[in-house]
Amino acid sequence: MADQIVRDRAALEALYGEVNEVSALNEITYLHPHYAAFIIASPFAVLSTSGPHGLDASPRGDTPGFVEIVDDKTLLLADRRGNNRIDSLRNILDNPSVALLFLVPGIGETLRVNGTAEISIDPDLLARFAVQGKAPRSMLVVHIESVFFQCSRAVIRSELWNPDRHIARSALPSTGEILAAVTHDRIDAQTYDRELPPRLKATLY
Repeated sequence: MADQIVRDRAALEALYGEVNEVSALNEITYLHPHYAAFIIASPFAVLSTSGPHGLDASPRGDTPGFVEIVDDKTLLLADRRGNNRIDSLRNILDNPSVALLFLVPGIGETLRVNGTAEISIDPDLLARFAVQGKAPRSMLVVHIESVFFQCSRAVIRSELWNPDRHIARSALPSTGEILAAVTHDRIDAQTYDRELPPRLKATLY
């Protein structure tokens, strides 16, 4: 088994061959208007960060266009209310490199943005991003270094947007059941599941 592990770049590149020309050409260092259209239409993105304590891939979502385009090199992302783990923010303090993967419902292609981020608490900026009278605690200012789209193969293979492939939430363990199991019943599953929907509704922002 051990001798079947790829351990160096030369072996990896020999295995896969040359990069597809189109895949290389579509990567640019600024936000082209066509790429901007994906961000404007996207209600969901995954924010990836890395720090001395590990990796993090954090889901971010809101109404379409929730990531604001300042210019072709800068994005703004409000850090909305969550669980206060702030794993992504801790990582950014240690390592500002970030990656964003934007998804648009019904669209196969995804958009990838790589760059660096800063955490801003500018009061005017926070106030501008307030929703329902509630401002985010901080904003991410993302400085773009590269942008490219990912082809639709993964979404096609997964049938991600096919409603016939969607499953009922009841087909998987509930949030309460998961928490009860991993905390050895420190959390009461039924109580947690009963209180979760109204709590989520009341604490979105």
